[in-house]
Amino acid sequence: MESCEPPPRRRTGRPLSFDRNVALERAMLAFWRHGYETTSIVDLTTAMGVSAPSLYAAFGDKKQLFLEAMRLYAGDTEAMKRRIDGAPTACDAARDMLTAAATAYTGEETPRGCLLASATASGSSASAGVQQAVAEIRHAIEAHLRDRIARDIADGSLPPGTHAAALSGLVMAVTQGMSTLARDGATRASLLAIVDAALHGWPHPRARSPDPGPIAGLSDPAQAAAKSGRTG
Repeated sequence: MESCEPPPRRRTGRPLSFDRNVALERAMLAFWRHGYETTSIVDLTTAMGVSAPSLYAAFGDKKQLFLEAMRLYAGDTEAMKRRIDGAPTACDAARDMLTAAATAYTGEETPRGCLLASATASGSSASAGVQQAVAEIRHAIEAHLRDRIARDIADGSLPPGTHAAALSGLVMAVTQGMSTLARDGATRASLLAIVDAALHGWPHPRARSPDPGPIAGLSDPAQAAAKSGRTG
């Protein structure tokens, strides 16, 4: 259990004796592997190669360190929005998201699963602020995809009865589920097969029946009668 003593007062004006970006990436991997609450300050200082006073001086405290590591992991949500908006269709955007997740969750040099899912999976009320911050990132991603789906509905790329919120929620649920499967040892190939299965049921606009064109040997009135199925 971590000490309840307040962290040392942060010193100012003194340059860091370590590479802050490298230390942050190592902290991200520690949180990714062990979760937020179960990763102790000792775990972090060992992984980062810094002392506790240096950690507090550079990052403030454990919570602030995690939030910064979380942002490093999640990347720029506005950049993700641009990728979703720029995809040919919402289905393409969803496939790109799910394929990237399946790949990231099964990396050879990173912990299995999703940091956002695993780091706060068993958080207590004491980490409610951290859990809320993670949820906000997921909500933002889902909102971007939901808006993209709504755009496809509006332009006819998806059927008018498509439920945008349900469809974007499905993608997020598959993403979260794949994280659990990856931590249980699922292979990348099996996760990519799940992506294909999940998107197999993606709705498509109803195809219009092709115009059969003119029927040889019939006058215009006869053409109309023939196409409508009426006979004289």
